[in-house]
Amino acid sequence: MPDILSYAEKINGKQPDPKDFDTLVEVGKEIKKLMQKYNLKILMLQPFANFEGWIKGKQDEQRADAWERARGWTRIMEAVGTDMLQVGSSDAPGISTSFEDSASDLAELADMLAEKNFRIAYENWCWSTHAPNWKDVWTIVKLANRPNLGLCLDTFQSAGGEWADPTTESGLVGDVSSKDELEKRWQASLKEMSQTIPAEKIFLLQISDAYKMTPVIPDKVDDSGTRPRGQWSHDYRPLPYDGGYLPTVDFLKATLGTGFRGWLSIEVFDGKGPEKYDGMQPFAEKAMKCLDRMVEECS
Repeated sequence: MPDILSYAEKINGKQPDPKDFDTLVEVGKEIKKLMQKYNLKILMLQPFANFEGWIKGKQDEQRADAWERARGWTRIMEAVGTDMLQVGSSDAPGISTSFEDSASDLAELADMLAEKNFRIAYENWCWSTHAPNWKDVWTIVKLANRPNLGLCLDTFQSAGGEWADPTTESGLVGDVSSKDELEKRWQASLKEMSQTIPAEKIFLLQISDAYKMTPVIPDKVDDSGTRPRGQWSHDYRPLPYDGGYLPTVDFLKATLGTGFRGWLSIEVFDGKGPEKYDGMQPFAEKAMKCLDRMVEECS
């Protein structure tokens, strides 16, 4: 969506309101023409945030806004020619703690999208309010029980939530007594994931690494209300093998261990990128080499 807003500014001279869906649909149609010209495919529209978990009768205004955005984003999906919507596990404060409530909301959204043969890829965001881990979103997806609702797994979101922490000096989660204990817990989580998630319920895997933070990010929300791991996510996610420290290959290997053979997507947010890459071409070439190397290590 940020790319669509940016392209709208390029062709129209100003950036539209994110809820000006009439304008964004027209911009989406122009993007689709480019895709056809260059024989490209748009895998997914993202990041759709803060949709599920609003409490009925208490947060009806927020629920109404979520559904207004959902209907608008569905129109944009049609315009650009993609069939998949990524939904990140909500980081909104005060939402329901019940996974059943989140599942009910996602099931309703999945039913609406099914009318157009669209799918939802539900992703755990490691700073989310109640569903920061792969196991949380998988539980919600199972409860929702819709064929067009699956998972968007992510190396940063899982390794950056279960294994690493930008608020500690070590860069590792701080609730374990030793790195050996942390490694055992991490490997147990990966084994469970490989053994419990059916391959067909993983719609894609997003790949990035993370920089170890020096100095650390303060363990509090920032002025925008973003939690530390959310702040970390926005600017400190390089390609694997490019200065990060997460066990990204471990997570790819576990994902492939489910039998998954779908899309691998580079999703990098690297504030140092402009210093490293002279445009998208060298970045794309390095990203492809990175994927080849990761797959080779897994085999």
